[in-house]
Amino acid sequence: MSTLTHFDAQGQAHMVDVAAKPATHRVAVATGRIEMQPATLALIESGNAKKGDVLGIARIASIQAAKKTSDLIPLCHPLALTRVAVAFALAEGGQAPQVACTATVETVGPTGVEMEALTAVQVALLTIYDMCKAVDRGMRITDVHVLEKHGGKSGSYVATAG
Repeated sequence: MSTLTHFDAQGQAHMVDVAAKPATHRVAVATGRIEMQPATLALIESGNAKKGDVLGIARIASIQAAKKTSDLIPLCHPLALTRVAVAFALAEGGQAPQVACTATVETVGPTGVEMEALTAVQVALLTIYDMCKAVDRGMRITDVHVLEKHGGKSGSYVATAG
């Protein structure tokens, strides 16, 4: 098992030095979902929520969050992102009506973008909650995780189903 990279030999937290790492094309994809009442999903689908276009605003919030990840997570490096794409899928089946969010983040640099993809998903889902909480305080954000990442020394990771 490898060691935690954000701690030095004395156990103190530090920002990992990536100066010697080569710049490579890096991609991370994360996903998550927010469960809600059927009427809330219908309101989002119709585009008639009191605060406006829920998914359009959540998409912009998600992109902004990816760009601000290093301001939120103390030991993340600030990165020049080359792409942030955010997609939503609405579903009425399963355990509960829900909106799923998938964020794909890319850069060319010495460190990965998993944290940026995870942050993008979380903020998109939080924005949906914020915009719809007046009609559904019981919404539940769940299953946020990295689906895949590519690039860098450690290579590719693809989550297994289940």
